[in-house]
Amino acid sequence: MNLYVAGGCFWGVEAFFQAIPGVTDTTVGYANGNFPNPSYEDLCYKNSGHAETVKITFNPAITSYERLLKYFTFIIDPTSLNKQGNDVGVQYRTGIYYTNDDEKIMAENFIKELQQHYSQPIAIEVKPLKRFDAAEEYHQDYLWKNPNGYCHVNLGKALGKVKQDLLSQLSPLAFAVTQDAATEPPFTSEYNDFFGEGTYVDVITGEPLFSSADKFPCTCGWPAFAKPINEEAVTYHEDYSHGMHRVEVRSASSNAHLGHVFDDGPRELGGKRFCINGVAIKFIPKQ
Repeated sequence: MNLYVAGGCFWGVEAFFQAIPGVTDTTVGYANGNFPNPSYEDLCYKNSGHAETVKITFNPAITSYERLLKYFTFIIDPTSLNKQGNDVGVQYRTGIYYTNDDEKIMAENFIKELQQHYSQPIAIEVKPLKRFDAAEEYHQDYLWKNPNGYCHVNLGKALGKVKQDLLSQLSPLAFAVTQDAATEPPFTSEYNDFFGEGTYVDVITGEPLFSSADKFPCTCGWPAFAKPINEEAVTYHEDYSHGMHRVEVRSASSNAHLGHVFDDGPRELGGKRFCINGVAIKFIPKQ
């Protein structure tokens, strides 16, 4: 699914959404202007009427249209007209551009709810997407290419708010396991005897951690995997708690505690047993 938003200079807006769990792709471009195929100079010097806009492609199994709209407000002043940060002009206006009636309803309801928290009128325009043209290549992934480049968004602060929001959605047990290295009671996970085809992702960030192809039956009481989906997905830490010496496994993307790895797994699968708390992961079906 796609979401189109305008929130000032698109460099910072894109960089923010690229870090959001569930977002799979972003493209910066120009939306709803007076003519097709504009250049950056057309916006700056020819009053083309376009808005600097980011096309956000996301996985609805991990995040939602409404949640991304909520995160959008973390990086803008929703009452500012044609101005965000130090950037002033029509091209820097805020907007949500919908492509169907369902998106229109969600966007309009979002604005109504948002308005209840402000005394000033909300300046975010909600309009149908007439046309979206990708910006020049040097604008794409700009802050990845230029880490010290200009950005009107306080990315650290905004992404901190996203993390707090994601953590607030966890159950008390999932919070205790992922944040305080607690252990869920054995034989309680819905994934213990589940072997559907798909991917197990970080419950906080949605990053892939384990594949169903590497899951095996185990009597230990927790979901067991032969290996992570790739070695970069997890980190390892020496654990001397509870009078034992174990190797803790954490998610590389969120630093969440997942469980432990042991050397008593099936030989034919490599000999490892990743003993993982079910509340720390989420299953995404292959289809």
